Amino acid sequence: MRLSDFLKKQGTEKNLAELILFLGRQSLVVKKGFLTMPGKGPEGERTRNVFGEEQMPLDKYADGVFIDALRQARLARYIATEEQEQIIEIPGAKNDFGIVMDPLDGSSLIDVNLCIGTIIGICPGNVLDKGSRFLAALYILYGPLTTLTYTTGKGVHEFMVDESGEFVLRHQDLRIPDGKIYAPGALRKDWIPAHARWIEDLEKSGYKLRFSGSFVADVHQILHKGGVFTYPGIKGKDAGKLRLLYEANPMGRIIAEAGGAVSNGKEDLLNIQPASISQVTPVYIGGKKEIALIEKFMREG
Repeated sequence: MRLSDFLKKQGTEKNLAELILFLGRQSLVVKKGFLTMPGKGPEGERTRNVFGEEQMPLDKYADGVFIDALRQARLARYIATEEQEQIIEIPGAKNDFGIVMDPLDGSSLIDVNLCIGTIIGICPGNVLDKGSRFLAALYILYGPLTTLTYTTGKGVHEFMVDESGEFVLRHQDLRIPDGKIYAPGALRKDWIPAHARWIEDLEKSGYKLRFSGSFVADVHQILHKGGVFTYPGIKGKDAGKLRLLYEANPMGRIIAEAGGAVSNGKEDLLNIQPASISQVTPVYIGGKKEIALIEKFMREG
């Protein structure tokens, strides 16, 4: 079944369905750019985003593809992306949707041809909103297959691009299974004691380490195979690294809808009111039992 037909069958609100389909089409434009855009640009031309991270040409290309297309289509009023310092407001927008986006997550892996993706959340207006209030969350994975996984609060569903360029249903009503994979970010020497004890507990229980350096790819694997991803707060940087709006909330909304959970180690991230578009957070995302365990260790100190 095509994505357009599935959205209609689920009774998705017309304007929201139109926006999801539109974003899916733009992701295919981004994918085409992989053939022509370089990984790292020349040394003198390299730039950094608002977080101080080096921007790849493909980062800026993907950001431009989505922003330019959304400006022309006017399907949303507000856009906030990881590559922009300010919220973009679109004059004459047809809808009051707000879009938060990491246009190209995992871009440091471009040069070695590993899996990367696009992460998107759709808000009912102001982009500074809790993840629990998102109208939809989706991610596009650019791997051996190009897939789009989304939720509008009616289950989590995965679509793949077929030979005709259409997104067609691959998995319906995904539920995170009971698995033993863990994907831990940051250096072990910088872990705080509660986090270190949690990792030790996982390893004693037979969890296998699987970490690619692409948040969206690692969480996608955990959605299908079970387990937990974490990029924690660390010594000297207890606020964490990942972005609440652009990364944690959209992926967390999807995992929670699939029966999992997302936390900063102390509370559900989806219930946190963002203070700014650049807010970062510790992230624990995956199965409920793994999230409950880290929150237990954090309470104990």
